Amino acid sequence: MTTPIDDVLGDLVAEYERLESILDSLSDAQWRSESGAPGWSVTDVMIHLAQTEEAVVATTTRPDEPNRLSRDGGTLDEWIDMQVAAERDEPAVVFARWKAARRASVGALHAADPDARFAWAYTPLKPRTLATTRLAEHWAHGIDVTVPFGIPFPDTDRLRHIAWLGHSTLPYGFAVAGQEAHEVFCELTAPDGVTIWRHGPPDCDSQISGEAGAFCRVGAQRLSPEESGLATSGPHAAAALRVLRNYAA
Repeated sequence: MTTPIDDVLGDLVAEYERLESILDSLSDAQWRSESGAPGWSVTDVMIHLAQTEEAVVATTTRPDEPNRLSRDGGTLDEWIDMQVAAERDEPAVVFARWKAARRASVGALHAADPDARFAWAYTPLKPRTLATTRLAEHWAHGIDVTVPFGIPFPDTDRLRHIAWLGHSTLPYGFAVAGQEAHEVFCELTAPDGVTIWRHGPPDCDSQISGEAGAFCRVGAQRLSPEESGLATSGPHAAAALRVLRNYAA
């Protein structure tokens, strides 16, 4: 019997494998080149992904240990930059570290109590949501790795998880922006151009519609709302698109 966590983990592994295949084809010079993430090389991106996969293992298997994402002062982005800078290494070493970490992360998430909440950046998350954040982050950083080199990175059905995450964290996004949360209905066209993914109450007065890939890119801050081609209607849809994020940071 397939469970919700199995569904997400299966797609997470597929996303890992796509990224691993791309990384395996890069030259040493490309690994050291600037990625689409400002200030980071491709190697830096993969250090960060290795560190966060290791944090998944730590929080789900050793919950009594200090949260690896906790920090004293500063923003989460500043803390992440410091952690990457502290552990820079050769591309081959980083690649091997990430591959080991991503396999351990899947095992830890699969074995975790599905109803337990584990410490993460700001809010404790259940394994299914934590796995979805890993999928969203690997997809977003996959864009950062491939775009500078013109490597194809087509959208897949796996975006359905990321679209769900973006919509479900809208209340958090509104809160971070210091705004009152509002319900928004999203009607998103899947990458196949036919399937429609719907999130939220269809009768609410604020709606977002358009391509799921654009919605997910806005949530990953890889595309501006103005350039997304997404349509908004109602009193709160445009604001929702501005605060949309596929992660809790």
